[in-house]
Order: sequence, then structure tokens, then C-alpha cells
Amino acid sequence: MVALMPAPAATSKKPRVSKPAPPRLSPKERARIAEIFARFAEHAPEPRTELAYASPFTLLVAVALSAQATDVSVNRATEKLYAVADTPEKILALGEAGLKSYISSIGLYNTKAKNVIALSRILIEQYGGLVPLQREALQALPGVGRKTASVVLNELGIEPAIAVDTHVFRVAHRLGLSKAKTPEQVEADLFRIVPKTGLTRAHHWLILHGRYVCVARKPKCRECFLADLCPSRELFEGG
Repeated sequence: MVALMPAPAATSKKPRVSKPAPPRLSPKERARIAEIFARFAEHAPEPRTELAYASPFTLLVAVALSAQATDVSVNRATEKLYAVADTPEKILALGEAGLKSYISSIGLYNTKAKNVIALSRILIEQYGGLVPLQREALQALPGVGRKTASVVLNELGIEPAIAVDTHVFRVAHRLGLSKAKTPEQVEADLFRIVPKTGLTRAHHWLILHGRYVCVARKPKCRECFLADLCPSRELFEGG
């Protein structure tokens, strides 16, 4: 009798679905986008975060505290905090209750205090008190997500990154730089079209423009140096 080989088990692998390629830009649109970022560069050659910091650690903490809070409120709190505790060791010595007394004016301060204490402990135990400047290591820290890591790495010149917050999301859509529905997709769109020379500065350009000019409810179109390049201007009567 001839032994029969068992039939191969059915696989549950799904066929690969290739993602559609992003739409190609017309020469006219490429020129418009290039001009937008050329004007940004002329208007603010070296944009920086408005968060006050003096080291990678104080930057990391400030960015972590800034989630759902204004930079002004964070700076007001960290000015007093950093005067007494500006290293992981000193923050840990304060303890969670001590830290809360400095940041209680910031939204979600209970959770943020817990995370800052936890990440300070990890930095001491695993990194000798230094901030790891690799994305995976940063994002593994408590309270540090992709956006926070992107801001830190970009600000320190480690890795070009465009952290998409509400300001960047809004400005990217109004300027016609993206039609995507999620921050991650908007970030991918921006990386495809922002000139390489502007990648490290694009985050700051867009966020500052959204904060002071292209504001949410009533954008200041009459004051905007991009008004003639903006497809959304006609939506806001009189600016």
C-alpha cells in the first residue's frame, strides 16, 4: 500500500493589498507648494519651539506637559519647577505630590505628574539619567507618544519630524497640503511634499502659523503672507 501524504493545511494568510500610490502633483501645484515653504523660510528662517528648556530632559518634560495645554501655561509652571528640579534625580526627589504642587495649573496634571515621575525613574535606572535620543526608546517612556518624541527629536536636530497637532492639522488642510483624516496620514502627506531643506522646520512653521495667523475660528487672512496661495481664503469672508 502506498502511503498518502497529508493534504497541506489551509493557510489563513490574506492576499496582500497594495496601497494606492499618492496622487502625482501637477507642475503648477508643485510650484505653489514650493512657494509656500519659501515664504515660510523667508518669514521665519530659524523657527523654534516656544517651550522653555535648557537640556534634552527639560525639553522632554515640557513637551510631555504641553499635551492639551498651552505653551504659555507650561512655561509659567516650569519656570518655578526647573529652578528647583531640572534633572531626573531632582524630579524624583520631589515625588509625585511635590511635582503636582508645581504643575497643578496645567490640565491633566495628575496623570502628567505620575508619568514624569515614572519616566524620570526609568531614565535614572536604564540610561544613567540621560534622555535616549532614539525614537523607539523615547516612545517607550511613560506619557511619551509618537508626537512628543517627534517634537523632541526634531527640536534637537536628531531626526526631521513633523508632529501633527490641531494647529498643524488645520493649517495643512486649509493650505491644501493634505486632505487626510488622521494626524498620521497628514504627517505622511507633508513628508512627501515639504522640500527637504524645510523638513526640520516645517513643524514649527505650521504650528506657529496656526497659533497666530491661521487661527481656528477666524483666520487673519488679511495679515497672512500666504493668502494669495491659499485655496481656503474665500471660505472666510474678510479674513
